[in-house]
Amino acid sequence: MEMARKLHHATVGRAAKQSQMLRRCDSWPRLNGLCPNMTAWCSLGLAGELGCKKVLLIISGNLSFLNWLTIVPSIACFDDLSLGFLFSSRRGGVKERVVQMQARQAAGEKPPLGYGRCIRQVVNISFGLLIAYLSLPVVLNLLSSRQVMNTSFNPLRIVNTYGAFGSITKERTEVILQGTSSPDPNDPAAVWEEYDFKCKPGDLKRRPCFISPYHYRLDWLMWFAAFQTYEQNEWIIHLAGKLLAQEEETLSLMATNPFEGRAPPRWIRGEHFKYKFSRPGGTHAGEGKWWIRKRIGAYFPPVNLQGLKKFYEDRSWPYPVRD
Repeated sequence: MEMARKLHHATVGRAAKQSQMLRRCDSWPRLNGLCPNMTAWCSLGLAGELGCKKVLLIISGNLSFLNWLTIVPSIACFDDLSLGFLFSSRRGGVKERVVQMQARQAAGEKPPLGYGRCIRQVVNISFGLLIAYLSLPVVLNLLSSRQVMNTSFNPLRIVNTYGAFGSITKERTEVILQGTSSPDPNDPAAVWEEYDFKCKPGDLKRRPCFISPYHYRLDWLMWFAAFQTYEQNEWIIHLAGKLLAQEEETLSLMATNPFEGRAPPRWIRGEHFKYKFSRPGGTHAGEGKWWIRKRIGAYFPPVNLQGLKKFYEDRSWPYPVRD
């Protein structure tokens, strides 16, 4: 996952470099029609390189929606000839009109400079100057040693700083949800059973998942919640209430329900663990464990459905009812 995020940053940065390379190519001397062909080949090659890297990330299932968003601008790198197969060849269609326009341009015929075209050029130039002016704080932030990520510098939010991650974590922490049927959650003899999610680490013997192109949003949010506290992620208490009620829609988002076919749990708690991969050939790997984990502490204390009633009412959330 961390390698995928680094690759994502590298490809996003490369996209900006590719744009600079194309602008340089447009400024080269146009000797015997060489540069137009070179520009087309540069566009196709760079767009293909970016697309291939993004497809690899999509196949791995990492940062899926960001990859799709990055691929979309690369379509502009393909010229009319490359994308011609997408359009109809019927008489009077788009292809025929484009050929006629190109023929008139080749003959030196210029479109009349009408009133609408003048207005459009003024608007385009004005908008370009506005973007350049509003981008000054963004550029200064980029050059700063204390960059601010995902921030807008004007009320209209026309230009912004973007960063999927301001920094890359070196440790993986996870929140593990556990339930018990014991009437007393503080009883040392209480048996706590774990809920497994469809993709995120949990069961130490479960192989890391391979997903594409689906994005498991709940697993993704659980990963982010592990960086913070449950007070900053109240939705996780909302999730615990739904699990206490054994709501079918919520349980469909989980990989396992340890209380399936039994009475719902009386209490649910969140435990905080640090996860890391087991060493190939090591003791843990020999036991069939993909992961090694160490308990950090409690993430949120044991809660029951009755005790959450006021919590739900204060936030105007519908109180979960057991099926």
